[in-house]
Amino acid sequence: MINILKKIIYTGIVTEKYDASQVPSRFRGKVVVKNKGCSDCQVCANICPTEAIVITGEGMSINHKACIFCGRCVEYCELHHIRHTENYKLATMSDRETKHTGKLLKARIGSIFGRSLHIRHVDVGSCNACDFEMNALSNPIYDLQQYGIDFVPAPRHADMLMVTGVVTRNLTQALLMTYEATPTPKIVMAVGACAAGGQVFGNSYAVRGRVDELVPVDIYVPGCPPRPQALLYGLLLAMDKL
Repeated sequence: MINILKKIIYTGIVTEKYDASQVPSRFRGKVVVKNKGCSDCQVCANICPTEAIVITGEGMSINHKACIFCGRCVEYCELHHIRHTENYKLATMSDRETKHTGKLLKARIGSIFGRSLHIRHVDVGSCNACDFEMNALSNPIYDLQQYGIDFVPAPRHADMLMVTGVVTRNLTQALLMTYEATPTPKIVMAVGACAAGGQVFGNSYAVRGRVDELVPVDIYVPGCPPRPQALLYGLLLAMDKL
């Protein structure tokens, strides 16, 4: 016991604010595009493996939900009009609450989730990369519980479902049953490019697609996989604590 106390005192506090640490220099964050002067060669769109680059008459844009941040568009752009930034805060809320819930329900969700948030993780066909990043949230560095957030073993105790992976046919029923078992009001978060974009594995008889094609999604966290800080940003955004 004495040795444990000595180690605790020697180590000190390692928990940090979620956005305190700097990202590595090689990190690939938000993709920004300079449309002015673009030659409209469309090479970047043709080599994008997940069709995340959208070209319209108004110019080119990046669908970060589908982007896996592979860097091929940056590499192949001869004019260097595409680049990665260090921005990992890419989580976005859907407009489902605005369209499908009233003011009273929104107020109730805010009052409940503003205090604490219980999460049930649902893997519907991931490669486990996003799952490993989620596991890191519980370590002493990020200390998820300091925000009143914790994982629970059953959907009946959950306020939010964090879904990873592209939805496969084998796990479609598990996703739907878990969603139905979660009490209302509830939030669904699509974690990573597979869950948010559904393009990573292409078209296959074994793949159903992205999560919002089967259950309503309230918040999207892009990345392949998203950093723990990006996940925390999305969670705090959902709790309106930013």
